[in-house]
Amino acid sequence: MRTHRATTTGSRAVAVILLVWLLIGLAAAAQRNYFAGSSATCAKVGTTLVTIVAGPLNYVGANPKIDCTAPQPSR
Repeated sequence: MRTHRATTTGSRAVAVILLVWLLIGLAAAAQRNYFAGSSATCAKVGTTLVTIVAGPLNYVGANPKIDCTAPQPSR
């Protein structure tokens, strides 16, 4: 039988692990200078977000890139 305290402790541990994971991804994005400059294209924003979500995987060789192409209006 689970107690309320064990469930809360497990949830808190998962939240801390997730926070640390995202902070590591944020550090990787900052080291790659993804926050520099003012041009916020689809590809740049996508690559930055994927890098943050990838977290520690960035330091074991992952280098996620997003290539966005928006549909062109018809003439």
